[in-house]
Amino acid sequence: MAKSILLLSDTHSYIDDRILDWASKADEIWHAGDIGDQSVSDALKAITPLRAVYGNIDGHELRSEFPLNQRFTLEGVDVWMTHIGGYPNRYSREVKDEIKLNPPKLFISGHSHILKVMNDKGLGLLHMNPGAVGIHGFHLKRTMLKFVLDKGKIKELEVIDFGKRGQQ
Repeated sequence: MAKSILLLSDTHSYIDDRILDWASKADEIWHAGDIGDQSVSDALKAITPLRAVYGNIDGHELRSEFPLNQRFTLEGVDVWMTHIGGYPNRYSREVKDEIKLNPPKLFISGHSHILKVMNDKGLGLLHMNPGAVGIHGFHLKRTMLKFVLDKGKIKELEVIDFGKRGQQ
């Protein structure tokens, strides 16, 4: 059965009703790191199942709950999620060798605060970075991604754009 996914990253301890409203419409929420505070992950988990990785700003509590990398298959799609992963032709040194040896169908990272969706034709994967949805950082816009996994396909990709920071 198809699964709708809400993908977010870099909340940096920030959560609001608009994020939670989008979360309530998803079958699963995926957080690509820099959660910031346990209250954010708790609020998301209270709505629907949460898969997350810790990021470079996350402390011991979040690091003990979430791994650095998540590799799983859902609806026939092999997914690898990590916080600092880079993007096609510029993967971080931490993932570069493994991604070439065993590429997933969907590679997700956060950290850059820049929304980016790119195909890596050489490795046959789709890379997604949802940008940052928190209010702290150098990003100008707050963004998330929504999509559907269905029988090995990634479909119905939608950018959720909250606009410029400070215009919430």
